[in-house]
Formats: sequence, C-alpha cells, structure tokens
Amino acid sequence: MSAARIKCPTCGRELDWATAPARPFCSERCRLIDLGAWLSEQRSIPGDSQPPGETPVTDSAQRKDNN
Repeated sequence: MSAARIKCPTCGRELDWATAPARPFCSERCRLIDLGAWLSEQRSIPGDSQPPGETPVTDSAQRKDNN
C-alpha cells in the first residue's frame, strides 16, 4: 500500500502524509506562515458579524458579573 500524497496548503509542494513532520504542511516554516495569516486576520471562518450596538462578552466582563 502506498503512502497518501498531499499538497502543502501553503506552498503546494507534494509530500507523503505519513512522513511529513508538520502535517498537513511540508515544513515548520509553512506552518508558521499559515498561523501568521490567521493571527493577522488575512484568513477567517465566515460567520455572522455582531449586530450594531452589541458587544461580545469577554472573560473580564464575566468575572465582574460573578463577583
């Protein structure tokens, strides 16, 4: 049985799934590039935005309400 071949989502390089050290990425560098894109909000999961006038509840706001 042959190993599954996949493409790195960052650079497109083909690699073996079983031997890739940073799967699904081909390297630590590609993994960090992808993480940086998420942290800088270049990538996001689509969803409903907050309605005007409503603010999300944060951890600090919850702690104040519980005291």
